[in-house]
Amino acid sequence: MTYIILGIVVVLAIVIISAGVKVVPQSETRVVERLGRFHSVLAPGLNFIIPFVDKPKTIYTRRVDSSGGRYYVRNVATTVIDLREQVYDFPSQQVITRDNVTTEINALLYFQITDPKKAVYEIENLPNAIEKLTQTSLRNVIGELELDETLTSRDTINTKLQAILDDATNKWGVKVNRVELQDITPPESVRVAMEKQMQAERNRRAEILNAEGEKQSLILRSEGEKASRINEAEAHKQSQILRAQGEAEAIILNAQAEADAIRRVAEAVVSGRTDPASYMLAMKYIETLSQMTSGKDNKTVFVPYEASSVISSLGSIRTLFEK
Repeated sequence: MTYIILGIVVVLAIVIISAGVKVVPQSETRVVERLGRFHSVLAPGLNFIIPFVDKPKTIYTRRVDSSGGRYYVRNVATTVIDLREQVYDFPSQQVITRDNVTTEINALLYFQITDPKKAVYEIENLPNAIEKLTQTSLRNVIGELELDETLTSRDTINTKLQAILDDATNKWGVKVNRVELQDITPPESVRVAMEKQMQAERNRRAEILNAEGEKQSLILRSEGEKASRINEAEAHKQSQILRAQGEAEAIILNAQAEADAIRRVAEAVVSGRTDPASYMLAMKYIETLSQMTSGKDNKTVFVPYEASSVISSLGSIRTLFEK
């Protein structure tokens, strides 16, 4: 009988000691109540409480379960408070934009419990409260925007929601780190209209690009023709200049040769080596002869007998130039 009583005492002692010893993992905590009142927040590691007097507070948390390939979320009661950053994936909800378009939106919420005491005593069901607050805040933010702004302003919506939720959950001991919109799904009719609008916009941009290309092509072609004409005109100009310079030089050379000839004849006349009358008569005869033989038709020229004196004058001129 004594051994039985002793065994019962030992068992009771083990039960009492185990009930009084609480080992809290890292990044977790417990809120302990003593006789129904808040007593302490257990730190990670080994903790001792008074059995049957101290009791961890029961709270609610979200748990994601799967069944038949489908996921569903449910709230469960527990005494464990997770201090790590948590993510809530809210189901899609319908919101109405400022231009009265009903859109389905689902969001992700990243938050962290910073004050376990407030998270337990300031709100009855923290996960449910955060979900409802996120849904109502999302409706308010989207209701201030039109559909086009909603589709193109995700970062703005995320920032605004994060600020609203963080301010509202501060008194619950919760820090909202960020909010992310996953999907924004407008109605089918609106999506079809948007696709047609985008296609029309793409066609308009393509036509504008084609017109710009044709414009640039015409400009480049006209500039090329302009440059070609300028080059041709410049080449013609240079050719005319060179031809004029050649003719001028030829005229100068002819004039110099004629002046030299006249100078030599004058010297010969002055020195008495030739007869001026014979020279003049010979020159006139040569000019007349050249005029008589000019032209396209073939001509036969008869030199009169009296021209022998002129020919002798030419011989005198030849003798003059040889000397």
